[in-house]
Amino acid sequence: MQGTIDTSKAAIQAEHGAGAHGGHHGDHPDHRIFGIIMFLVAESMIFLGLFAAYLTFRSVTPDWPPEGTPEMELLLPGVNTIILISSSFVMNRGNAAIKKNDVKGLRFWFGLTALMGAVFLVGQLYEYFHTGFGLADNIFTSTFYVLTGFHGLHVTFGLLLILAVLWKSLKAGHYSSESHFGAEAAELYWHFVDVVWIVLFTILYLF
Repeated sequence: MQGTIDTSKAAIQAEHGAGAHGGHHGDHPDHRIFGIIMFLVAESMIFLGLFAAYLTFRSVTPDWPPEGTPEMELLLPGVNTIILISSSFVMNRGNAAIKKNDVKGLRFWFGLTALMGAVFLVGQLYEYFHTGFGLADNIFTSTFYVLTGFHGLHVTFGLLLILAVLWKSLKAGHYSSESHFGAEAAELYWHFVDVVWIVLFTILYLF
């Protein structure tokens, strides 16, 4: 009888111990995604400040772009925009794959996203060499290079995040349906980069 009681107590203690271990994240929620979101909000404030400066300069300048500024080409930036926006949908496929424990799918779709991001950056560099104006020519050209260059820096960082996810995915079991924070964080950042570019493309090339 005593042995049965002792066994029951041990079982209860083991159950509570497992519950405490398994419920660790329940007692202490994982705030990493919230942290990423707060970081992106802070980054958004910086871009909003740059947008506000650009629109202010535009509103107080009689001729915009100033006289003598070469006409902006729309074809290359338009193609670049399609590539970057499409890459967000491609990346989402990768996250959907890892949530089904499909690591190969994650690698394929994230790899394709990385390629599209690299093509975007090459297209932007090509545009820089063929704009026909320099950084210090006038207020428009200065703000153009600052805005697109700052965004390009973010695209580069996002590309490095994607490559880091691909590198870590080579380790067996690193990403799974239960553990995919890195992939999810990279996707959130990439969506942010895409949204910022849509605003940039609108105010710089269309508005």
